[in-house]
Amino acid sequence: MVKRRAFLNSWWTSVLAVAFVGVFLMAGSLSRPAQAEEFSAGAKKFIESLTQDAIDMLTGDLTREERADRFRTLMNKNFSIPGIAKFVVGRHLRKATEAEKTQYMQLYEDLMVATYADRFAKYSGERLVVKNADVRGEKDVIVYTTMVKADNGANPLKVDWRVRLKGDHYTIIDVMVEGISMIMTQKSEFSSFIKSSGGEFKTLLGELKKRVDENKNKSDKTAKK
Repeated sequence: MVKRRAFLNSWWTSVLAVAFVGVFLMAGSLSRPAQAEEFSAGAKKFIESLTQDAIDMLTGDLTREERADRFRTLMNKNFSIPGIAKFVVGRHLRKATEAEKTQYMQLYEDLMVATYADRFAKYSGERLVVKNADVRGEKDVIVYTTMVKADNGANPLKVDWRVRLKGDHYTIIDVMVEGISMIMTQKSEFSSFIKSSGGEFKTLLGELKKRVDENKNKSDKTAKK
C-alpha cells in the first residue's frame, strides 16, 4: 500500500498549502530574464509573493466547494501539475491505456486538491522567509527558504523550491523539505506500489481514488463538528 505519510504528512501539507498561496499573485506577470541575476531575482520574487492578501483568498468565509475550486484553478496556473504527475509514475505510464492515463492525470490533480485545499481553513500563521537562490542551467533555479511557525515553538523548517522558466512565466516543479524531494518521494512510493501490485498500473488508480475519497470524507466529518 502506498504509505499514507507520503500524502498526509502535516508538515508537507502545511508547507505546500502556504506555498500555493504565496506564488499565486505573481502568475503571468514575469517576463523572460536576460541574465542569471535577473532570473534568480525573479524566482525569489515569485516565491516571496506570499502575503496576507493571498492567504485571505483561500482562508476567508468560503464553502469547501468554493475553496477547492479556487485552489484547483490557482494550483494549475502556478504549479507544473501535469509534468509532476507524469514524472512520479515515469515509465509505468507508458504501459497504461489512454483511458487509464486520462483517469490518472485527473486523480492526481484531485488528490492534490483533496489533500491541501482544506488546509487553508486551518492556516495558523506559518510564514516563509526567502534566503537566496541558485540558478541551475538555463531554465531552473533553486530558491532557498525557511518556514517559521507562528507559535515559535518549532525549529524553522528548511524548504527549497525548484522553479522553472516556461515561456514567459515561472512554475514550481518540486518542493524539497529538509532536503527531501516531494516528487522523488512520490516517484519512489508510486513505483514500489505498482511493483508490489504485479506491475498493474490500474491498481495505482484504485489506490489514488481511495486516498481522494478518504480525504474528502475526513473533511466532511471535520466540517460537521
